[in-house]
Amino acid sequence: MVQIPYELEQEEDGTWAAHASFPSGGAHGVGDTPEEAVSDLYEAVSLVIEEFGVPPVLTIVRDDVAGLSVDEFVGAR
Repeated sequence: MVQIPYELEQEEDGTWAAHASFPSGGAHGVGDTPEEAVSDLYEAVSLVIEEFGVPPVLTIVRDDVAGLSVDEFVGAR
């Protein structure tokens, strides 16, 4: 399981943006609601993981610890 920290903020136009940063880049999601922005971010992160693997800066934890698994990110699309 991989824990991916992210920031969520409301833009001036009222939309929501979610950002996850890694030293080698990052991923971003947008939506009309916080949930849509995070869902879009999950899709973006899943593409990063599929393309490049789990960024080494992210924490890999046991499945019994709360968080989202890599499989959840890849399957979220």
